[in-house]
Amino acid sequence: MKKVIIAGGGISGLSIAYALSNAPSGGKGGLLDITLFESESRTGGKIWSDSADGYLCEKGANGFLDNRSKTLELCSGLGIDPLRSNENAKKRYIFSGGRLNALPETPPAFIKSGFISWPGKLRMLYELFAPKGPAEETVADFIIRRLGKEALEKLIDPMVSGVFAGDPYKMSMRSCFPRIKEFEEKYGGLFRAMMKIRKEKRSGGKVSVAPPGRLTSFYNGAQEITDALSSSLGDSVKRGVSVKGVNRKGDGYQVDTSLGVFEADIIILASPAYASSGILKDLDGELSDILLAIPYPSLSVVCLGYRKEDIGHSLGGFGFLIPHTEEKKILGTLWDSSIFPNRAPEGHVLLRTMIGGAKAPELAMMDDNMLLGTVLDELRPILGFHADPSMARIYRWERAIPQYLLGHSMKLKKISERLALHKGLYLAGNAYKGVGMNDCIENACSLAAEIIDAAQRESRPTFLPCASQTG
Repeated sequence: MKKVIIAGGGISGLSIAYALSNAPSGGKGGLLDITLFESESRTGGKIWSDSADGYLCEKGANGFLDNRSKTLELCSGLGIDPLRSNENAKKRYIFSGGRLNALPETPPAFIKSGFISWPGKLRMLYELFAPKGPAEETVADFIIRRLGKEALEKLIDPMVSGVFAGDPYKMSMRSCFPRIKEFEEKYGGLFRAMMKIRKEKRSGGKVSVAPPGRLTSFYNGAQEITDALSSSLGDSVKRGVSVKGVNRKGDGYQVDTSLGVFEADIIILASPAYASSGILKDLDGELSDILLAIPYPSLSVVCLGYRKEDIGHSLGGFGFLIPHTEEKKILGTLWDSSIFPNRAPEGHVLLRTMIGGAKAPELAMMDDNMLLGTVLDELRPILGFHADPSMARIYRWERAIPQYLLGHSMKLKKISERLALHKGLYLAGNAYKGVGMNDCIENACSLAAEIIDAAQRESRPTFLPCASQTG
């Protein structure tokens, strides 16, 4: 039986441990003996639901789209019920020109709307004739080339803020939005891709354009899934134990932890890239340096509870994002109680505002009074507050969301080359191939299958043909 040590009890580490433990010939008396070390006293990582004065606040991720099967299959296996967002989630706003603008939901509505100027709309039509770009370019370069600068500033820039808290002028299009880049390479453009895919769907194909899924969470918050994973793993999860370093020992590894030294045949580092860098510095300095070069800007989440009558806006929607050209300090605000039940007491609403990120990380680390005052000052004229909040909570992430900067795919190639030199060493988490819950779970399942397959191959007996006898 091979000993497996997983460092990191976030969604990636927990999902890998669960997949390994429940695979045929995996854990539970099979090929693998699995131990997961989590340095904190709780599991879940940045999936963290907090009950505060009758409100349910999400410190980090608030859910996933239900258009990818692995997460739903995992929920079914764990016996937990996903909770789809209501119809309000379809209505989203962008703050532009000093007011909230509802994003058009259909092409005719987009054409009629005044959100994008007519010159901007005409420039977007040029996308049909825009040339293909290089294999690697920034999100900004891709969008300006294909759709124009106004589309970048009013549509894509706030979207990048909402997903990555990032800077489109620095982030890699291929790494951040691989499917959209694929549309250009495969079909010659975005509009051509949409027309081709619609034609394929009409003829019975199953290809779909862009993620059509609904935002999904759980009645008691996103943490319900990580709690269920942790519970299912039982004593194999060791909380409050940090992994400090890894070194070779024979054909396996020696793992230095705060609980002592352990031996393992397989090591999976599902910790943030900067933490994995520190763990690997003695084993492979080059790999450690590559991981350390993946940046994580600071971000703060400010949750505010209000009585409904103390807000001038109906909050009939998902929330709003703000383009950087508006020169606001906040990135946007989600109206959590408008899209999920059990987020606020009866007659109250819950707002969740993001501040900081790649363009202004220092804002996230302001002192509490200044941070809260900044958020309230910027929200008051937008939403029409008539009173102070009945609840306020600030959740700081000094290192929040990993940034897939230009050249990220080259980093991944170099990481793969270094890992090939260390049999049984693996990396997992949202620093590599997708930051969302769906990405982490899908990548975890793929990695677990790879490990199980390798273990099964090694466990099969090797039969050698009998040597011929002479003399």
